[in-house]
Amino acid sequence: MIVFSSVLLGVVLLLLAMTITVQAWTHTEAGKVPVKTAVILHAVYNNLLPTDLKAPSFLAAKGTSRFERSLVDIPTSDNSSIKARVYKPKEEGEHPIVLYFHGGAFMKGYGNIDTHDNIIRSLASKTNSIVIAVEYRLAPDYPFPTAIFDGYDALNWTYDSAEELGGDVENIALAGDSAGGNVATAVAMMSRDQNGPEIKAEALLYPLTTFLDKEFHSRDVYSSGYYLLSRHVMELARDSYTPNEEMWQSPYSSPLEADLTGMPKTLVITAEFDPLRDEGEAYAQKLADSGVPVTATRYNGVMHGFISFFEVMQNGKQGINETANFLNQAFNDVPIEDDYELAFYNHGDFKSSLQDELEAYTIGSYLVSKQALSMFPFNFGS
Repeated sequence: MIVFSSVLLGVVLLLLAMTITVQAWTHTEAGKVPVKTAVILHAVYNNLLPTDLKAPSFLAAKGTSRFERSLVDIPTSDNSSIKARVYKPKEEGEHPIVLYFHGGAFMKGYGNIDTHDNIIRSLASKTNSIVIAVEYRLAPDYPFPTAIFDGYDALNWTYDSAEELGGDVENIALAGDSAGGNVATAVAMMSRDQNGPEIKAEALLYPLTTFLDKEFHSRDVYSSGYYLLSRHVMELARDSYTPNEEMWQSPYSSPLEADLTGMPKTLVITAEFDPLRDEGEAYAQKLADSGVPVTATRYNGVMHGFISFFEVMQNGKQGINETANFLNQAFNDVPIEDDYELAFYNHGDFKSSLQDELEAYTIGSYLVSKQALSMFPFNFGS
């Protein structure tokens, strides 16, 4: 009995220590964050997640894939070519088309169609669309405006290839996150300006909207890098992607400075702890002021790039669902309310919130244990 009580006391003390440690992670330099956000930030910031992390096999979805996946070469206007990954529904019929532009600071080594494949696959599944992930060329080898021209070339190729792909040219949308959100809306603008293919809608996830040195509160408060995007990376991106200051003024690099009349209906998603938050919301407001139908949501309690974590974050799951729902409604010609107002998403229902809490402490316990074991010089696997 004494031994059992000692073991039980030890377990209770261990759980208490882990709880206190995980709670300490929620106190960040810019204020308190939710425990799930804190755990993910701690794991990423301290490089504690394995690069080949996968869901346990018993949680994996069973059944046959509804999509065919292929790589294609898209010719560009400078007599070169770029790669794109195509997700195409196996079922017959004309399907909507979504061109997706990945994030990654416009620079080689920061993002590609593989790093964002989970978002791309999810959007394909939730919209039953043909999703084309464009591998636009990156700085510093290919500075502005190469990415925009590549995106526009991909749009024209998609329009011309729609019948072969089984796509509906009346339902083409653009989407992208971070730097990719900038590319997506610039491509939509270029298509408007050059009488190119009509864009049904655009979905912009925490987009960069201006390279100018503007005063945005979020740029100052959340740009240390702890929230997954640093001022250093933003400045490096500007120097690499737009090396000449006159490039910053272009409507295709800084769409916040552009004439936005005639742009397609737009979804803008921002994150509370994100240096790009304020400029994304300013862009949504300017679109609305220009007569463009806009839906915009700020997700509180999360950081830049949070939708990439939708498998383990309830807010990320809600973000990918909102994006898919917006696209589905656009493809079905569901109108957006005329009175624009920024919406705020705080958390899901009680069940979802409780699940997030339990998962956070489970992951946090794993991280604490992993860090503790790393302090010992012994190789227990030998």
